[in-house]
Amino acid sequence: MVLTGHHNSMIGGGRRGGRARDSLPLVSVPAYADLLGLVAFGELLAFERMAGDARLAPDLSRRAALNEMAAAEIANYRRLADRLTALGVLPEEAMAPYVEPLQAYHDSTEPRDWAEVVTKAYVGDAITDDFVREIADALAEPDRALVLDVLHDSRYADFAAEEIRVAVADDPRVAGRLSMWARRLVGEALSQAGRVAAERAALTALIARDGRVDVAGLFGRLTSAHTARMVAAGLNN
Repeated sequence: MVLTGHHNSMIGGGRRGGRARDSLPLVSVPAYADLLGLVAFGELLAFERMAGDARLAPDLSRRAALNEMAAAEIANYRRLADRLTALGVLPEEAMAPYVEPLQAYHDSTEPRDWAEVVTKAYVGDAITDDFVREIADALAEPDRALVLDVLHDSRYADFAAEEIRVAVADDPRVAGRLSMWARRLVGEALSQAGRVAAERAALTALIARDGRVDVAGLFGRLTSAHTARMVAAGLNN
């Protein structure tokens, strides 16, 4: 998903207002800062990936479209980073626990061509968004609204799905390859999601808090939504 996994620690606000980080005031940090950190790092990675993957676009129109989407992702990252800062949390510290698992997913699923780029966007990003939407139900406002607002909108999914359908129409044999690619993406995504849930106690507590998130049915719903997306794009589950 991302072609370069490095990010500048100052992007997340290593210093605020010119003060050293050890001079920041001590404040009460909400438990759900963990989720904001997860989403913020996801947006940062999405920006890096899209900006890099745009070079695989078959023409300038598609290249421009992907770069426009990348611009939206970095704007979303900034909104989340600003919110974390307002809560007294350094953005890079909130994101740090998720660097290894998310980077592992993207490093193990780098697309080889444009068809794989858009399939990863359509399948991988969508299942991640579904996961975050489920957890966001446990958030209080205004953070719930913020998280839901920064998730990929339907234009992104529609663009990727149409590109997949075009690729399959041009060469029906592509459907089999992309279907296998999609299954790999989902397997990797669910594996890393399980790892994150197991390692991040604060995030797990947020998911289970007050029974507001149906943990038992969560992965079943993720799988069902994925199946529907595959059918809509003309791929085999």
